[in-house]
Amino acid sequence: MIFEGDALSILRRLPDESVQCAVTSPPYWGLRDYNSADQIGLEPTLPQFLNRLTAVFREVRRVLKADGVLWLNIGDGYTSGNRRWRAPDKKNPARAMDVRPDTPDGLKPKDLMGIPWRLAFALQDDGWYLRSDIIWNKPNAMPESVKDRPTRSHEYVFMLSKSERYYYNNDAIRDPNGRNRRSVWDVHTQPFSGAHFATFPPQLIEPCVVSSTRKGDIILDPFFGSGTVGLVADQLGRRYAGIEINPSYALLAARRLSAESRVIRVAA
Repeated sequence: MIFEGDALSILRRLPDESVQCAVTSPPYWGLRDYNSADQIGLEPTLPQFLNRLTAVFREVRRVLKADGVLWLNIGDGYTSGNRRWRAPDKKNPARAMDVRPDTPDGLKPKDLMGIPWRLAFALQDDGWYLRSDIIWNKPNAMPESVKDRPTRSHEYVFMLSKSERYYYNNDAIRDPNGRNRRSVWDVHTQPFSGAHFATFPPQLIEPCVVSSTRKGDIILDPFFGSGTVGLVADQLGRRYAGIEINPSYALLAARRLSAESRVIRVAA
């Protein structure tokens, strides 16, 4: 099922302990304008962004079953140097923006902001168990026109649990040589021909799903985008509940999943 509307408002209407696992990638701060009222990611300050995400994931924790797990992908960024815009890119025209947050207090121009760990620690302080930090290594990472630092080619996927003990099937995701899964995952990025310009690679989602759910379980993605989490859930015999604030993305995901009859529009 796909819910169209604000993630926090919809999550508050879902019943306690109703999903087994959550897999998601929220909007990154100051990186994209999704042209939606009340969107997350363009807050004036970094603490406001972190506070809004913490509130959303507090509700995710409530709707997770006691042995449930959250897999959270989040990327980092650099301070804008108080530039209010970002130029378009021939390879990625969607990166152009005419609204960008100021450099956060305490940081300098060109500073790496450390957003993934700031969020992980905020969620830990809010009651989550922080169980693992996975490095998503991108062998085909986009080039960057920088000469004063290495080109970024990784993001983080944090594994967090609701309780001290939780469901985790390590045998389901062992390395090919039989070893316990390591914490660096080599996964190529994959383009999607639809309108959504930032999509999860299915190969990144699959180990999260098979290790933390059983067939028939419900997987939640509160930032559904083009619906890749739902696609993987379908392919692996699981059910999904997706939340997406942008109507065009919700429709795109529904068409991709042949689920147009299962889109529920929820007023704020």
